[in-house]
Amino acid sequence: MAIPVVLALLAMIGPFSIDTPFPAFGQIGDEFDATTAEMQLIVTAYMGSFAVMSIFHGPLSDAVGRKPVLVAGLSVYVCASIGAAFSPDLTTLLVFRVVQGLSAGAATIVSRTVIRDIFEGPQAQVLMSRVAMIFGLAPAIAPMVGGVLLQFGSWQWVFGFMAALGVVLVGASLLVLPESHPPERRTPLRPAAVLGGLADIFRTAAFHRIAWSGTLLFGAQFVYIGGAAIFVGELLGLGELDFWVLFVPMIAAMTLGSWISGRAAGRISGRRLVSAGYTVAIVGAGIGVALTASPRGQEVPWAVAGCAFVALGSAMAYPTLQLMALDLFPARRGAVTSGSTFITLLFNASVAFALAPLLATSTLAFAGASLVMVVLGQLCWSWHCAVESREAVPPTHPQELEPTDLM
Repeated sequence: MAIPVVLALLAMIGPFSIDTPFPAFGQIGDEFDATTAEMQLIVTAYMGSFAVMSIFHGPLSDAVGRKPVLVAGLSVYVCASIGAAFSPDLTTLLVFRVVQGLSAGAATIVSRTVIRDIFEGPQAQVLMSRVAMIFGLAPAIAPMVGGVLLQFGSWQWVFGFMAALGVVLVGASLLVLPESHPPERRTPLRPAAVLGGLADIFRTAAFHRIAWSGTLLFGAQFVYIGGAAIFVGELLGLGELDFWVLFVPMIAAMTLGSWISGRAAGRISGRRLVSAGYTVAIVGAGIGVALTASPRGQEVPWAVAGCAFVALGSAMAYPTLQLMALDLFPARRGAVTSGSTFITLLFNASVAFALAPLLATSTLAFAGASLVMVVLGQLCWSWHCAVESREAVPPTHPQELEPTDLM
């Protein structure tokens, strides 16, 4: 029981650190005389560096083992969080946010690889669904945690809490987790071998179809997470303790979706489960557009209903998509996790930095962007299913056909 809990917490810390500072933006901006655009860099600096380094955490764990990468990454994360708490200006804070991002991915990426190392079949899907739920819940819960911390102290408390969480996870990784990738399974720790393995993965069309299906589906939900400060603060006109109006429905939906994914393990095929998740997400995104286009579209709960349905569909489908990607390259699971996470994080960083500010016009803009992403993700998934179905049918040779078949 302890191992799944630790793995879930490890998966959480990376996304949790994205927007824990959201409620503190007002304090930080006043202290450092920063604009709204400059404050958004606190998110972008973290996510961009997270994405860049995420491509290496998995291959490193394939070469040297899972635990060394976990412990080293978490230790750097703790130091960066302490540095952020004592930053005298915005530039210094951004530097430490970059270091946070470079190190946090070790826990998030390697923890999911450990799941596939240890568990098989339905058990792996059940645990992956729980970890995927935590992965999605973490950035939703984070602003609420940040808001509570501000009731007891200044914005520095937010980063102090991150440091304390990192220390706890270092201890848990050392004491609870086994080394799930023994020396005989490891790949050579050579730049050519690491980069060659990544190149093989990125050259595989099936990997891209699965990775982009998951990225776009989660992106339809993340557009609200990455733009939460804009959505809650500016469009809904609420305060630092009111992020719950967006995130509580999202959390409830993700919990239900994760439960459905876990219950479906071993009962229905992964393809059917992903397709069902996409159906829920598309219908939900459409409902979101309709509600936000109504006269009460700028009010709760109508403004957040569509997001909740998208989160439900995402939680149903995302864990299975993760397992499908990992099973493409059993010998390089760390590299596969790094590759898919890199795509997702780079996309989400772009959403937070470039797209979210453009959607500040209305809740309808957020709902419309979410619907577009779900539809694009569905197209990727349909393409993948079509290719799989075609490859599953053995080729028919002319000499094997009956005369009537040739007419």
